[in-house]
Amino acid sequence: MGKEVAAAIARWCALVDHPVTPRLTAICDINPAALEWFDTVTTKVTDYHDLLSDESIDVLYIAVRHDLHEQIYLDAVAAGKDFLGEKPFGIDLDAATRIVDAVEASNVFVRCSSEMPFFPGAQAAFERIRSGSLGRIIEATNYFSHSSDLDLAKPVNWKRQQRFCGASGVLNDLGLHALHVPLRLGWEPASVYAVLQDLVPQRPGPDGALAACDTFENATLLCAVEQEGGRFPLTLGMKRIDPAQKNTWALRVTGMEGGVEFSTRRPKTLKVMRLDGQEQVWQEVEMGSQSDFPTITGGIFETGFSDAMLQMWAAYLAERAGQLGDRFGCVTPREALASHRVVAAVMRSHAEQSVVEPSALSGRQRTGAGH
Repeated sequence: MGKEVAAAIARWCALVDHPVTPRLTAICDINPAALEWFDTVTTKVTDYHDLLSDESIDVLYIAVRHDLHEQIYLDAVAAGKDFLGEKPFGIDLDAATRIVDAVEASNVFVRCSSEMPFFPGAQAAFERIRSGSLGRIIEATNYFSHSSDLDLAKPVNWKRQQRFCGASGVLNDLGLHALHVPLRLGWEPASVYAVLQDLVPQRPGPDGALAACDTFENATLLCAVEQEGGRFPLTLGMKRIDPAQKNTWALRVTGMEGGVEFSTRRPKTLKVMRLDGQEQVWQEVEMGSQSDFPTITGGIFETGFSDAMLQMWAAYLAERAGQLGDRFGCVTPREALASHRVVAAVMRSHAEQSVVEPSALSGRQRTGAGH
C-alpha cells in the first residue's frame, strides 16, 4: 500500500487545481530490501521513530499490521504528526478507543483509509441517498468481497492469525470498507446479528507443515438501523472467500420513492430506480472518470483502484487544508471507532448466537453523519 500511495503522489499532476501539492520525502520499513523500490525518496529508514523526529515531515501514511496500530498511532500523535492510518484503526475496540482519545486530546489531523467509496459511481450513489430523493429507506446492502483465500494452497499469512490481525479476522480486514458509507449516512446499527465463517482452518506454514488459521474469512451481518417511522434492515458483507469476486465493493439501497445501486465490478454503471406512474423503472447511468476532485482524464474513460486512491488522498489533504467543502471525506476517527463498536457487537453475537446492540458496548459517543 505504500507503493500505491507513492504512485498516487506521482500522479498528482492529474488533479486539476487541487489546493495542496504533496511531496514524498521519506519512507520507513523494517525490511531494508523493501526500501529499494522507492528510488527517488531521499530519506530511507528502518525505525519509524526517525520519521517522527524529522521536523521536515508534515504528514505520515501509516500502513502496518493491526497489532502495531495502537503503539505507532499513539507515538505519531505524541510527536504532533498528522497522519492517515490504515483500517481498522487498532486491533480491537479497546485499542481504537485509546487511539481516538489521544487524537481528540491533541491538535493533530487524523483520518483512516477506505478507498472504494471514492469511485465516481459510489459518490453519485451516496449523494442520491443523502439528498433524501429515495424517500423512506426500505432496505440497504453494502459489501466488500474477494476470493483471494479460495486457493487452499495459499500459505498462512498474518491476516489469518489472531495475534496479528485480531480475533475478528475479516471484519478487521474489510469491515470498514463496508461501513464507511453507512456510517457517513448516520446509519450506525441499532442491533446486529452475525454469521461468521472459518472456512479454511489450516494453511501451509513457512516450513510447509499445516499451520492453524484462527480468524474468520467471511462475515455476513444483518443490522437494524433507526429512521423516522421505524427501523430498516442493513445487510453488510465482508468476505475473503466469495467465488467469482475479484475485489468487489457494492452498495444497493431502495426507498419508497426510488433506489440506487453501484458495484465496482461494473465501474461505469450506476443503476437508478425511479417511479413512473405505477411502474418501477431501473435505469442505467453511464459514469465517467470524474469524481469530487476533477482530473485531466476525459470524462468518458473508466475509473479504477488507482484513481480511487488518488481521490482519497486528494480528500485527505484538502480537508487537512480546510478546503474539503461539502465533498465526501475520509473516514474520521469517530467513524473508525463506531466500526469497532459494530465489530465488537458482531463478535458477541457470534459467541452468544444472539442479537446484540452495539450502543450497549463500551466506547465513545455514537457517531453521526457528516464530513
